[in-house]
Amino acid sequence: MSGRLTAVALPALPEVRPGDDLGRLVAEAWRSLMAEDATLAPTRDDVIVVTQKVVSKAEGRIVDLRTVEPRPEAVDWARRWDKDPRQVEVVLQESAEVVRMEHGVLISRTRHGYVCANAGVDASNVGEGDVVTLLPEDPDRSAAGLRRTLLEELGVNVGVVVSDSFGRPWRLGITDVALGVSGFSPLADLRGEVDTEGREMKATVVAVADQLASTAELTSGKTSRRPVVLIRGVELPPGQGTVVEDVLMPAEQDLFR
Repeated sequence: MSGRLTAVALPALPEVRPGDDLGRLVAEAWRSLMAEDATLAPTRDDVIVVTQKVVSKAEGRIVDLRTVEPRPEAVDWARRWDKDPRQVEVVLQESAEVVRMEHGVLISRTRHGYVCANAGVDASNVGEGDVVTLLPEDPDRSAAGLRRTLLEELGVNVGVVVSDSFGRPWRLGITDVALGVSGFSPLADLRGEVDTEGREMKATVVAVADQLASTAELTSGKTSRRPVVLIRGVELPPGQGTVVEDVLMPAEQDLFR
């Protein structure tokens, strides 16, 4: 490790619409960045972090709330907590399991296995109108597709992370985490290695993909309209894994179920 980390938000993308080639848009933005600073040309082990919102838009994971007929449960919940019943209905449709539905907060487990607020359904930064975005059908596959396009466009194999903002149990505030990853393992398993004092580490598994997602969010922010960040200087875990298979905790390990 060099002890130096570089994180640079790529220039703003045009408004992303369903059917757009997001990988090509990212490649064009990266070329614009290179025109400003040639040292930021793609290199092996670079990582590109892309926010879920633009991935969902490109993949058409958008719902017009004017087409939604909420069930009585959604209407009742919305009335009690000053919510839009149509959006509540979409959240329930996207939930494989409602984990908790109290005090105006709806926590659910999605079909992917993520546990998050509102099943990832989001109305922020979507554009005008009664529209919400859904999580990508398969964020790991989305990351792999972006990686292939970047290789075709730029000629370099880079890592890709699809990120989103999640809350955290027992802590206030949100942070970005990885929904999908391609080009490296999302976890660095240090079990069996020794620490600086020679003790064997028995439980240390580092969530590298999540750390990259949070680093990118610090760089781009929520309102910059720059949803893609280049990160350089990270020693990526070797291999290829997925968030769904490698990061999501199996039910038998969940101490609170």
